[in-house]
Amino acid sequence: QVQLVESGGDSVQSGGSLRLSCVISNYYYTNYFMAWFRQSPGKEREKVAAISTGGTTNYADSVEGRFTISRDNAKNIVSLQMNSLQSDDSAMYICAADQKFYTFLHGYEPAYWGHGTQVTVSS
Repeated sequence: QVQLVESGGDSVQSGGSLRLSCVISNYYYTNYFMAWFRQSPGKEREKVAAISTGGTTNYADSVEGRFTISRDNAKNIVSLQMNSLQSDDSAMYICAADQKFYTFLHGYEPAYWGHGTQVTVSS
């Protein structure tokens, strides 16, 4: 099975920055459509950002302008640069992959999930 491993989660002060990374391995194809989701207790799972194999991006309204998703296809890594972090950004951030972009655009279940990395923002 395809494996996704996230890293970069940490505890930061409000207004700080973090960069999350997701490495994909045991893959069947060179490139996958990728996305970052986040979950926190008592809140619905939210799609934070998605990126196509060609570099087209999609962001949640709550993070657009503060977060940037990018990918390095040669290294099979997708990253999420998070700036101006707020307490509401605290969550488990989970990387996901799929062979079709509409999976993320239409809210369908992705084919592959990572284990998640915790981000905690304190005021």
